[in-house]
Amino acid sequence: MVDRKILLIGSAATLAVLVAGTVFLTQGRGGDDFAQCTNSAVSGGMDSFGTDFTLTRDDGERVTAADVFTKPSLLYFGYTFCPDICPLDSARNADAAELLRQQGMDVQSVFVTVDPARDTPEVLADYTDMFSDQMIGLTGSEDEIAAVNKGWRNYFKLQNEEDPEYYLVDHMTNTYLVMPGNQTVEFFNRDAPAEDVAESVGCFVKAAS
Repeated sequence: MVDRKILLIGSAATLAVLVAGTVFLTQGRGGDDFAQCTNSAVSGGMDSFGTDFTLTRDDGERVTAADVFTKPSLLYFGYTFCPDICPLDSARNADAAELLRQQGMDVQSVFVTVDPARDTPEVLADYTDMFSDQMIGLTGSEDEIAAVNKGWRNYFKLQNEEDPEYYLVDHMTNTYLVMPGNQTVEFFNRDAPAEDVAESVGCFVKAAS
């Protein structure tokens, strides 16, 4: 693991989102092909999460969901100007993916911005490189970002009315496990440690093989 020194700056808006982010998610037991691995249940089932998309990758290439989800992926929605929560969640996801790669499982992390005005491909590339060279950053137009967030039922709201430059963004903080073929099978709350995430993802990977 790579030690990361992250400056933690408190944010009331972020704390509010942490509560909102768990409103529609409840713990339970699934009944699909991955039943032995599933620890979460949501209204409508995990199949209700996800959508096809075309977004811009952090290398400037336009990519589809089929291009991105070629391997098990830890999908997270955040923004690079986020002062506290996003860096911690991104580091956790990168660490979980690295633990799995050490076990011979090819898993990646994917970061979709909720702040496309500031998060250009170049900005995303610098951000994702801080955590892992295996992390993919995705951005797009406002409509494209709104659509992909809607597909994963991810709430976000820009707080840019008073300050159009140094604003924060309220957003949910769940990480989704998306299997190849754009199949969302699990989610993880932000308090799950990297080791637990890796163990859970490993179960899905082995069940799919």
